[in-house]
Amino acid sequence: MKVNVLNFVDATASGEVTLNKDIFGLEAREDILHRVIRWQLAKRRLGTRKTKTISEVSGTTKKPHAQKGTGRARLGSLRVVQCRGGGIAHGPVVRSHEHSLNKKFRKLGLKHALSAKQTANELLIVNNFDIDAPKTALLTKTVAHYNARNLLVIYDGELPVNVGLAACNIHKLDMLSEAGLNVYDIVRHEKVIITADALKKIEERLA
Repeated sequence: MKVNVLNFVDATASGEVTLNKDIFGLEAREDILHRVIRWQLAKRRLGTRKTKTISEVSGTTKKPHAQKGTGRARLGSLRVVQCRGGGIAHGPVVRSHEHSLNKKFRKLGLKHALSAKQTANELLIVNNFDIDAPKTALLTKTVAHYNARNLLVIYDGELPVNVGLAACNIHKLDMLSEAGLNVYDIVRHEKVIITADALKKIEERLA
């Protein structure tokens, strides 16, 4: 399938490129995207919540009152779970929330995410990713041409210095190297821009 290649600065057509239909022409499946995003978000969870058990709570080991004759319930320690300040029964422990997902499925998720954007006309190809000067106003004007709430630019190699300096205060513009391409970032942005060089790397990787 053929699509226009745009000039990044003014979003005007400057040529054409043929997209691989096995990567960009699939009928997107929400179940595949959902599984890959769940795997991705689970992997980034810290899992550092922790409560103290009865053995970890500091306090006396003395029996608080007599076993019988006081009218109160039997109690052997003030550190038990039913006492204020005592240990927590079955509380959270430090653990990993990560679960496995094979490489073929993760690759398939990327294909369906890119296909979904292409089907919705939210995927754009640009011939370069640079501006003439490191000016935020210049980059803001460039981003406005794409008419999107938020924008993800996928580039190849190193981030251009001018763009890197100018993009510091533009919150609706995110940039991602081709090596870090992932389903979650693709799906959560309204429009995705891919440079021509990054497109070649992506097609080689997912073919």
